[in-house]
Amino acid sequence: MKTLILLLAMTAVNFVTKAQDSTGITITVTVPNVSNSDGAVLFGLYDEATFMKAAPVKSAKGEIIDGIAKITFTDIPAGEYGISCVHDANNNQRMDFEENGMPKESYGVSNNNMSYGPPMWSDAKFEVNTENLELEIRF
Repeated sequence: MKTLILLLAMTAVNFVTKAQDSTGITITVTVPNVSNSDGAVLFGLYDEATFMKAAPVKSAKGEIIDGIAKITFTDIPAGEYGISCVHDANNNQRMDFEENGMPKESYGVSNNNMSYGPPMWSDAKFEVNTENLELEIRF
């Protein structure tokens, strides 16, 4: 009898623990103004430690359909993130630059704050809490 009660108690604890596990948040990102359908749009989801310094936390490649690219990041834990994207028109999986350092391809970051120079974390960051997000990034 004690074994049965212990087994039921452990099953109940396991069920409650699993029910509290979160699968994370979904972030849907749309770029509505891609200039042409060449190539694809590359998206990177970054935290503060990786923004403009290292590989993204997650990445995705969005097909361009009628001037719009759209992707979804899934299972994102709560925290602060920033997103950057680039129109990889020649499909070489990176941003291309002019000899003077200016980008050859269109790009954008979350919050759409585009100043001179490279994007800044403080301008691009946003908070992920408990609700799914839909973001629009303009080139």
